[in-house]
Amino acid sequence: MEFENKIAIVLKNDLMDWQKLNVAAFLASSIAIQFPETHGAKFVNASQSEYLPFIKQPIFIYKANDKAQIDRAFLRAKQRELNIGIYTNPLFATKNEAENHLVIAKSTDENQDLVGIIVYGDNRKVNKALDGLKFHG
Repeated sequence: MEFENKIAIVLKNDLMDWQKLNVAAFLASSIAIQFPETHGAKFVNASQSEYLPFIKQPIFIYKANDKAQIDRAFLRAKQRELNIGIYTNPLFATKNEAENHLVIAKSTDENQDLVGIIVYGDNRKVNKALDGLKFHG
């Protein structure tokens, strides 16, 4: 099945594994929250137990080998007017949403220390924004 829109996460490759997983989880949640059409219905098993729904389509996860690669992907996604979520390095030191907002508010697009982004929108635009990046392996 091919989807009209694509969900893609870009993670800095030099993060520790727990950081990569944490960043990916936070970024994926932003799509589900902002775009309810991206998630499906609850799951019901043979015992009639209900379980939380998934996002309905694959999430492609790319790696950025350095700051230049993630900054380039961010800039190209902005230029293409894609929906973008960000995770910056200072967020690893915060403890709640209020602190997250304060930390994000301190930086401009040009000087934020990105460690992860999520991009959502037209397949072709996402592919062009992330051109040159490789999948996480």
